[in-house]
Amino acid sequence: MPFSIDWDSWAGAVVAVLLALVGAAAAVALVRAAVILVSRKVPWIRDLGRRARNAGLVVTGIVAVWIACSTSVVAAQGWWPVVSRLFLIATILSGAWLLAALASFGFERLMGHERKVLTGPESRRRTTQLLVIHRLTLVLIAIIALGTVLFTFPEMRAVGTSLLASAGIVSIIAGLAAQSILGNLIAGIQVAFTDAIRVGDVVVVEGEWGRVGEINLSYVVVYIWDERRLVVPCNYFTTTPIETWTRRSDKILGTVFMDLDWRVPMDAVRAKFHAIVEASPAWDGRAASALVTDSVGGFVTVRFVMSSKDSGDQWDLRCEVREKLMTWLQQEHPEALPTSRLVVEDRAA
Repeated sequence: MPFSIDWDSWAGAVVAVLLALVGAAAAVALVRAAVILVSRKVPWIRDLGRRARNAGLVVTGIVAVWIACSTSVVAAQGWWPVVSRLFLIATILSGAWLLAALASFGFERLMGHERKVLTGPESRRRTTQLLVIHRLTLVLIAIIALGTVLFTFPEMRAVGTSLLASAGIVSIIAGLAAQSILGNLIAGIQVAFTDAIRVGDVVVVEGEWGRVGEINLSYVVVYIWDERRLVVPCNYFTTTPIETWTRRSDKILGTVFMDLDWRVPMDAVRAKFHAIVEASPAWDGRAASALVTDSVGGFVTVRFVMSSKDSGDQWDLRCEVREKLMTWLQQEHPEALPTSRLVVEDRAA
């Protein structure tokens, strides 16, 4: 007697679900094989498949089981509408996950391309803008997915329609939100697209020297030189003056000031300073000068100016110049070191 399955029974439902899962696995395997085949000519396709693999597997599995249940005895049960809605919600959320994974991969590819093509401030500007657009896209996908899930419930559709119809309530909610959350969100977008600061810029914020490490939708993280992290709201950068060292270029001039005695041999000091900077790998060869800029209070102030390709090299070069000149003056010209003089009067004379 040939084996037969009663598809209107619970056994048939279980078999339908198993067949659906097998079919979903076969479809995923087929897509993966196609990705491997195409990636031989287009290498980035393999990375795209790896990024979307988990989300795609979940979406395919949920849809397959949903279809199998809806065509079997399960669909005739009184509780099926609730389960069907759960399947719909799971499909929406997993689809949003898949879409977010694809969007993230696209933005990462685009940012990697920009870093290869552009350098310096222009690269930082484009990277910052892409990061903000990426986060906005992910937030938008999440909001749309959540809104779609809520609107699957008839009760929520009624509430949403009544709220949207009430302009007074909407305006009050928008006004309150704009003072805090939306206000900071708008400030984050403004920071990114007005080119005020960029990821990688060297800035001085609240008296702290550091590098902009992250620009999020509501806050900016500044990486302080001593490995601390300064988290600043975005609206800070739209309302407070900040000092940036890399606005147009990474190249920077630095200064070292020394208070020395009037007997300092400037020609020898100048020659030693040039010898130090020329031997240093942190000097970029653009500028180097040593000048007396002040002479007050029994001292002369000598200003040493030097250039470097970026702020990191500039810091190292200034420390090196200061240390080597100080040691050289101690050894070769101690008379040039700051000296306090006293005049003693002989009252008897």
